[in-house]
Amino acid sequence: MDGKRSPLDAAHRALGAHMGAFAGWEMPISYGGTVGEHTAVRDRVGVFDVSHLGKLMIRGNDAASVLDRALSNRMIDLAPGRARYTLILDDDAGIVDDLIVYALAPGELLAVPNASNTDEVLRRIEALLEGDATLEHLDWSTIAVQGPRSVEVVREVFPDLPDLGYMRVWRNDPVVISRSGYTGERGFEVFTPGADAMKWWDALLDAARSAGGEPAGLAARDTLRMEMGYPLHGNDIDRETTPREAHLDWAVAASKERFVGKEAYESNPPGKELIGVRMDDRVIPRRGAEVYRGGRKLGTVTSGTFSPTLKTGIALGYVTPGSLPAGEAVEIEVRGKRGSGRVVRPPFVGSSPK
Repeated sequence: MDGKRSPLDAAHRALGAHMGAFAGWEMPISYGGTVGEHTAVRDRVGVFDVSHLGKLMIRGNDAASVLDRALSNRMIDLAPGRARYTLILDDDAGIVDDLIVYALAPGELLAVPNASNTDEVLRRIEALLEGDATLEHLDWSTIAVQGPRSVEVVREVFPDLPDLGYMRVWRNDPVVISRSGYTGERGFEVFTPGADAMKWWDALLDAARSAGGEPAGLAARDTLRMEMGYPLHGNDIDRETTPREAHLDWAVAASKERFVGKEAYESNPPGKELIGVRMDDRVIPRRGAEVYRGGRKLGTVTSGTFSPTLKTGIALGYVTPGSLPAGEAVEIEVRGKRGSGRVVRPPFVGSSPK
């Protein structure tokens, strides 16, 4: 492996983590086993290093206006202390990336894109900078604490933490803590300068272990997000996919006067539709597997896995729009073997209160 390393790299190796390449980084894929880490998050609490995610700080009186033009969702009314999920589109309304923007203070917004798209998102926002607005790529780490017992863990380390609602953010300078995550469980994401990351990782992991939790790797993060039906950029959403096709219209403020991709978003009909499938037998769907009904191919799986919670296979994939309503029986072919399942509207499992 030859990739970027998190400031927490030494801690992961000391814990015996299985390291792997991910989006140009060497990151912990698992520690003691994916199913155990997944279950810890669903039942108790898990601690993830997600430092590979980008951190872009946009500052200035015109910062929100710049982001309002660059991103699909509305940023001009994002009040300090709140966060919002959004997309960045190209001129054809293809999804360049999905990201969350955190309003830390008036004229200070933190955008967090996916690792593999950080440079492209930075380039696109930078091209729209004007007036009183600057853009900085921060050398920060991110530690995600996820699970039903995450509140007590984070409050053990940060006793002054207020009672944050979902998608709310609090700054205890220089640390930023948000009530957000990618697991469907109650959780927090802790942003910290890289130089301080090891201190906070050790403290949060110690508190998590006291609460019956453990470190969790990116493999468990993937099975957790799959159970919630959260799309992964590069798999389930990309520049060949529009928000309508991915059922992400809710992340587009179509009433805005302008944003990149608005015209195409409004005029282009969907050419495919994202669905979920829960398997009825032992076949585990994988990316690239084909979806059939009555012997006719209708689409392709974009993400598939074994659900540790449901003890069966689940999948996300694209089919012809309107061809497979919820409840419809389908078959998925994996390595020449077809398994049966039914179309469901994600999430595949329920989640704890956000």
